Amino acid sequence: MSLLPQHKFKTILIGIAFSPNLKNNIYEAMRMVDFFDAQLILVHVGVKTKEKIDKIDTLLSRFPNHKEQVTTIWQEGDPVNVIINAAKDNHVDLIMLGALQREQFFKFYVGSIARKITRKASCSVLLLIKPSENSVPCKHIVVNGLKDKKTEETIATSFGVAQNLGTQKITVVEEISQQEVHFTVQDDESLRKNFLRKEQLSRKEDLRVQDILKQIPETLKNNITIKTQSIFGKRGYSIGHYARVVGADLLIMNAPKRTSLWDRIFPHDLEYILSELPTDVLIVR
Repeated sequence: MSLLPQHKFKTILIGIAFSPNLKNNIYEAMRMVDFFDAQLILVHVGVKTKEKIDKIDTLLSRFPNHKEQVTTIWQEGDPVNVIINAAKDNHVDLIMLGALQREQFFKFYVGSIARKITRKASCSVLLLIKPSENSVPCKHIVVNGLKDKKTEETIATSFGVAQNLGTQKITVVEEISQQEVHFTVQDDESLRKNFLRKEQLSRKEDLRVQDILKQIPETLKNNITIKTQSIFGKRGYSIGHYARVVGADLLIMNAPKRTSLWDRIFPHDLEYILSELPTDVLIVR
């Protein structure tokens, strides 16, 4: 049985503010409209004025072929609630958000608008750390391969996204908790056992991921170099570090579980990614 991605990203929403990044954010969104042949909803949380309308119209005039695919919503209120509700009301498949690459602990504790939307959204979320006016190729995608019921769909989605973006390489990273090794290295013998245990776990995880990859249709794997990589360490932190080290253009992760205040103070899994974004991050729901 073939494993097909369920996420088509036919309706995309981006929250816009009249900041220095407005042009770059809109240009990134319009490129996504082109890549995915999608409808785009621009949401501005604030007062609607002629000056703002003119500014958006001027930016959109650069994309005359997609004029009928763009809708703008103007609404005052709490930014998180407005964007979440707009996404639900318009059956949005993907929310795009600009995000700070690094935030102070206090901001992390309180939760930025991007973080809150990421946690509450009922659809996929794309966090952009460096939106660009000019198109930057997405050459390398890193996707989580951890053992989870959501992972098959996330990996399948990564191949669908790669084909749309023209990505040349996908690395599936299997994060293995250091606790699974169970050995304290004290001498040569314990070092050997530690090494053998890691090799055993790596082979086991690789076989599991290879079984998933076999289910991906060949048409989705065309022209893509596929690599698997096992890494040991804290989940979330390890894959984020790996994505940064290899210079990935996009990191694709399973959606987080609903988190509590305790999780936000002492982060784990995806919260490590959100605390210091290594690259653009797509969270798949």
